[in-house]
Amino acid sequence: MPVPRTVHTTQTPTPSARAHALAVLRIRGTALALALLPAAVAVVLHTAAGTWSLGPGWDALRWAVTALAVVTLCVTAGTAAVIARARPAVSPTVPVERSQAPDLYTLVRHLAERLDVPVPSAIALTPDCDSWLEDRTHPAQEDRIGDRGGPRWWPKRGRSRTAPVLVIGSPFLWWMRVAELRALLAPVVAGTGPSAHPDISAARRCVRGLDAAVALADRARAGDASAVAGSGIGILRRAVLRFTGVPARVLLRACGPHAAEMERGVAAAAADRAQHVDRALRTTAQEQVGLAYAGWDRLLTRVALPAWQVGRWPSRLDAGVVAALTDLSRRDRLADGFASRLEERPACDLLEEPGAADAAISLLAARLFHGEPRPASDGSGGWSPVDWPEYPEEVVDRTWRIGAARLFTALDADRPPTAVEHGGAPAVGGERVSPSESAVTRIIDRLSAGAHRDALAARLVADVAREEAARDARPAAAGPESADGWQPSPMGLPLRPPRTGRELLAEHITAAVCCAALDTADAAAGLDWLDGPVLLVRGERVTDLAAPVRELVEDGDPESLRLWLSTHGIRADKPVRLV
Repeated sequence: MPVPRTVHTTQTPTPSARAHALAVLRIRGTALALALLPAAVAVVLHTAAGTWSLGPGWDALRWAVTALAVVTLCVTAGTAAVIARARPAVSPTVPVERSQAPDLYTLVRHLAERLDVPVPSAIALTPDCDSWLEDRTHPAQEDRIGDRGGPRWWPKRGRSRTAPVLVIGSPFLWWMRVAELRALLAPVVAGTGPSAHPDISAARRCVRGLDAAVALADRARAGDASAVAGSGIGILRRAVLRFTGVPARVLLRACGPHAAEMERGVAAAAADRAQHVDRALRTTAQEQVGLAYAGWDRLLTRVALPAWQVGRWPSRLDAGVVAALTDLSRRDRLADGFASRLEERPACDLLEEPGAADAAISLLAARLFHGEPRPASDGSGGWSPVDWPEYPEEVVDRTWRIGAARLFTALDADRPPTAVEHGGAPAVGGERVSPSESAVTRIIDRLSAGAHRDALAARLVADVAREEAARDARPAAAGPESADGWQPSPMGLPLRPPRTGRELLAEHITAAVCCAALDTADAAAGLDWLDGPVLLVRGERVTDLAAPVRELVEDGDPESLRLWLSTHGIRADKPVRLV
């Protein structure tokens, strides 16, 4: 006789977490009671008027309270409708179907059974170094998880029993080994236990609904066309959203501290439940988390960002993280020994097609951190993938030539229009630079002859800012929403600190020198996994160019740069190609 499978319905959270969950529900109940209080008083007064004669003064009071009750009920009904219909924020992720990763689903299921908690309902990947559980069972999202019976705002039976989605940071899958990933996910998966508790679940739904209503009211106030006009919401409904956002914001502010303490209690309960799972590997897994975060951040800043700026997206970012961290382990003795782990089975082997998943995550990272690329002059646009072997030619070379063209255009800005020849290659912004004027000697002569370096640097800062503003001002992508209901839009994250004017000037001079090296010497563009674009002269990486360029920018002294050019056999008098 088969043994019946255990069905996890509730898991006892910590007393503190349950107390704060009940506090959230009490706030909701108190708000509802206050909203119904005028109606209750009105009912009492009307009942009394039908039984006794209260006099004209009581009649006026009765109708005044009745009017107040009607207004309060209308506001309450409007707020409740907005909260029920507002779609909570969903993290941008790449869903992983069971057929795409049966081994990963098996690992998570065995982990949940070992922890005696419900199994997550699905798995998704995120382009970030973090993992969490995400509840996607709000009434406004019910049509996205397969339940389409009845209106989408109507409560459906069994919603609270649906386990949350397990979101895993994609760099973890590629850098960590299978055992390390299991140790890392243990406390996360353990969180499905408290999530199944009815009080915790109800409090979370309440907070997420209030947060979604406040966000919708803020978008209505800002006149967001994609969120308001695109949904057919007119001026009247926008006013309703803005008005109902006030009580929702008050309730959210009152629930906030209790919700935060509730989540701390839930996390503590999950960590306590997972203590016995892979205890020996937990410290190693946490070390790998920090290392993966450092490698991912450096890869985005130094390698991915230059590609995104020219409309290309590296299609193997997670594989690049492994290459970057492996390179780091060879350079840094603190990371010594981490590379030996690569002999063990990587967690990405739990996926049926790791390459396809890496490509999907890489594209999501480009759209999330940078947005859609600027359309070309011929009307073409959209992201174009680039593989790592093509990166030096497709990204590094192009980035240097764009920077050199921008610098020569800025040099021409000080000259009369009649003195500028327009027979050359197109530069940034649509202007053209004559080939005879695109030589490095022109830059050296101008800066060493007393040209106002700060004015040139300020012009470059303005040009770069203008291009970035034009990129940020373009409309969002009109593509379909993802399976999670997320419409792609850039987050505008500061991937690198802002540069000063002279730092930007030095960067553009370096780009022009690198173009001259590619065109007139035995040099090639290269890629360093930790530092990004590099110049290779006769197969060796150049590391001594920064000092001579800095002397030219800071002091106007060209001798060190001229000596450097001569030493490496670079013809500074020859024009460089700008396209």
